[in-house]
Amino acid sequence: MSEVEIRNEGHVRWIVLNRPERMNAITGTMLGELNEALKAADDDPTVRVVLLTGEGRAFCSGLDLKQAASGEGIGGSGLANAGVRHLSTREICTVTLQRVDTPVIGVINGAAAGYGLDLALGCDMRIMSDRAILMPGFAKMGVIPESGGTWYLPRLLGWAKACEIAMLGETLSAEKSQGYGLVNKVVPADSLKEEAMDWANTIAANAPLAIQEMKRLFRHGLTQDFESHSHHVLLSVLNLFKSQDFREGVQSFMEKRPPEFKGR
Repeated sequence: MSEVEIRNEGHVRWIVLNRPERMNAITGTMLGELNEALKAADDDPTVRVVLLTGEGRAFCSGLDLKQAASGEGIGGSGLANAGVRHLSTREICTVTLQRVDTPVIGVINGAAAGYGLDLALGCDMRIMSDRAILMPGFAKMGVIPESGGTWYLPRLLGWAKACEIAMLGETLSAEKSQGYGLVNKVVPADSLKEEAMDWANTIAANAPLAIQEMKRLFRHGLTQDFESHSHHVLLSVLNLFKSQDFREGVQSFMEKRPPEFKGR
């Protein structure tokens, strides 16, 4: 059985972590499959939004502690095979997640712990079940947020709050996660997939070239000064003016009808 499942619904692609019996704890196989699934979604012009979630009752429980205790898997002797291979090819899946231009919504259906929390933070938006929790317990396990958390948390929350969350390591309820600004929205568990699809379909109905360019510019803006970024934005806008989607957007507005964007 694949440890990452792919499901398509129109222009929306679900990428589902699929080890429910182990609460979707990570393995080397899962890391590889997830990396390839993210790249494939980004390369597919029919995919306009990715929804990332977990099968069963967890989003991703992070390190498989049972494997680690036995010296196997990511936390044991398997580290050399599971981790260094990705480092050597520069294809760590959380780096791929940050690099792709297709918008990714994290659909947090259950516990997101350790690596699973970093994975959730790497999504562009997060919708969370009211039954889910975030578990930044790195310090309690003698490790650090190794896959993006040290980069994302200060940017999302500011320095002091990032230190509070990472260094105290206390479990965060859905309500507290939303209060901190770590998730966009908390919804009843029974409504989670429907709400995620509503968001995804709304985004997918917009001009995909513009959506992708927004994400690129947000990413570049994190490392650019304002003047350099403004020049970058101007060049992007001039290119978008040449697109069929821009003409369709203007025409549909004038004709008072919903646009039909083709991504060209």
